[in-house]
Amino acid sequence: MNNLEQLIKTIKILRSPEGCEWDRKQTHKSIRQNMLEEAYEAVEAIDEGNDEHLKEELGDVLLQVLLHSQIAQDENKFDIQDVSKMLNDKLIHRHPHVFGEKKNIKDTNEILSTWEKLKAQEKKERKKTLDGIASTLPALLKAMKISKKAVREGFEWKNKQQVLDCFLSEIKEFQNAKTQEEKEEEMGDILFSLVNVARWENIDPETALEKANKKFIKRFNILEESSKKPLSELTFEEYNDLWNKAKKKLKENK
Repeated sequence: MNNLEQLIKTIKILRSPEGCEWDRKQTHKSIRQNMLEEAYEAVEAIDEGNDEHLKEELGDVLLQVLLHSQIAQDENKFDIQDVSKMLNDKLIHRHPHVFGEKKNIKDTNEILSTWEKLKAQEKKERKKTLDGIASTLPALLKAMKISKKAVREGFEWKNKQQVLDCFLSEIKEFQNAKTQEEKEEEMGDILFSLVNVARWENIDPETALEKANKKFIKRFNILEESSKKPLSELTFEEYNDLWNKAKKKLKENK
């Protein structure tokens, strides 16, 4: 029995009458948040470049997959073998340039285009272009997926300047907004248009924002450590001075 088979067996035991009371009580809904959290922790390990940490976090993601599969098996719906077969069939179908007759497809853009066409054939219940985008995706990631799908159907600006002009016009509309509701709507438009600016620059906005978050935390920690009095007692000028010193210190340490 290999390691994966042993793991599947372990989870089956945990869900059995002789297993763990907590594991037996779990449902797809009760552990749905765990799937999200473990995926984010795996991504964090990737960003760290820490192979040992990534190995552990991938195991936690796999645990969620196997748990959900075992729950479904206990309900006589499907099992991990069904999950594996569906995935394998899908991969083979969507790679005709590897497993099929279209061996002449080499260009990456053509490969992605073929993937989307085959995916559309599989998902016949999706009647509209933007159907199938998961509602649980983080807003920035969802905005990027929406934008990319629309672009594949020809909904695109002619050049980068038009994208920037759109972004700047949304800022003006925000400035002219009168009510809180109007401001919220215009702020959403600003963020969505900024995602398109990122797309034109081949920047992942989710990654860019996370880097900005980490940079702010580092600077703020330095500011806090260097302050001679509680932060709540600092004047704006003192805050600004400490902030600029923190920025300079980080640049010097790069």
